Amino acid sequence: MVKIHFIIHEVFEGPGAFNNWAITRGCEVSCTRIYNNEKLPQSIDTLDLLVVLGGPQCPTTKKTECSYFDSQSEIAFIKKCINTGKAVLGVCLGAQLIGEALGAPFEKSPNPEIGVFPIVKTEEGKQNEKFSHFPEEVTVGHWHNDMPGLTDNSKIIAFSDGCPRQIVEYSELVYGFQCHLEFNNESIESIISNSTEELKSLEGNKHIQNPKQLMAHDYQEMNNLLFIFLDKLTCQYMKNIKNELKTKHY
Repeated sequence: MVKIHFIIHEVFEGPGAFNNWAITRGCEVSCTRIYNNEKLPQSIDTLDLLVVLGGPQCPTTKKTECSYFDSQSEIAFIKKCINTGKAVLGVCLGAQLIGEALGAPFEKSPNPEIGVFPIVKTEEGKQNEKFSHFPEEVTVGHWHNDMPGLTDNSKIIAFSDGCPRQIVEYSELVYGFQCHLEFNNESIESIISNSTEELKSLEGNKHIQNPKQLMAHDYQEMNNLLFIFLDKLTCQYMKNIKNELKTKHY
């Protein structure tokens, strides 16, 4: 049984389709609700997969700006999980925090993106088995202004017209998704209802869709792509654990 832990920054930006995957795979789920001032786990011994979700904050947001968001604590926790061989996936803000944990500062995206737009696999992406089920171009969800930083060893798996870093591989167990494959109709409705001012301020931008367009989309294809990726990621993790046990045994 895979033990998955979510870091949730806002009540309106939850796990979405990640929950469906966790339920169908029989995962043991726990979470830290940052917006409720919940503390990060003291022990990661029983954690297999860490998923750090998005939010309106950025890695440099100070506690004076958002009292419940402590980026440095999260970065330290993410780094601990990475260093102990856990599978780690960051979405949007979560992807940027992973980059920070690895010494790669986030950057502003060339364009803000809100909506459902295509991402395209790079040559690295085409050669990566964990993304072999992805079409060369596929439409996914977006809601961001920033993008994750790159380490010397990271690989860009996919990009979009508005952002050159949509999916980043930091290692075989650590990935950053600037895009949102977890969006579904319920989660996107929740974000829209809490983002009225943001959407109004960005009206007319090339990479910004309106709520009607967002609500009309069928998110099932991108959800299925996410599920298969998660299957592959957790399979890799379990394989690594078995190999470690064999090494210790001998």
